[in-house]
Amino acid sequence: MSRIGRKPISIPEGVTLTNKGDAIVVKGPKGELTQPFDPDFKLVEQDGAYIVERPTEQKRHKAMHGLLRSLINNAVVGVSEGYKVELELVGVGYRANVQNNVLELTLGYSHNIFLQVPQEIKVSADNPKGKSPLVILEGIDKQLIGDVAAKIRSLRKVEPYKGKGIRFVGEQIRRKAGKTAAK
Repeated sequence: MSRIGRKPISIPEGVTLTNKGDAIVVKGPKGELTQPFDPDFKLVEQDGAYIVERPTEQKRHKAMHGLLRSLINNAVVGVSEGYKVELELVGVGYRANVQNNVLELTLGYSHNIFLQVPQEIKVSADNPKGKSPLVILEGIDKQLIGDVAAKIRSLRKVEPYKGKGIRFVGEQIRRKAGKTAAK
């Protein structure tokens, strides 16, 4: 049996789960998320927590068990606490500005890059003097934040020689030695 699928989903105060057949609606203090749910599975409440039960031992049901549990748990955490991703722009002259959910990035190209961020995500930019600029993404949908962060990161990938590019805060980059170190 799936180890992740067996874990109960703890529900914090102020969060409610509603089963609507093919979807689970999760409401909390930060908002509301709808998560598609396979109608073959059951969502059972036990001792203030929910457990996802699979109907059979079919390969498809085994594969979906842990996934459905994780998606519902991510929605519960999102509407109760929210998610936050910080990206660091490392490089000379790299800057970030935000106006009306449009992120303007200066990344060393001949032009600035303008990126429209979805309304569900709150984006902010911090340009401290003497440090690398930060782009901060906050929201309740973990998948959407991850997609937007990956899109921003793909605009200037971190190169292994000088370490310039866009990276997550705290991410370790594998560095390579240059030509002179080969002798």
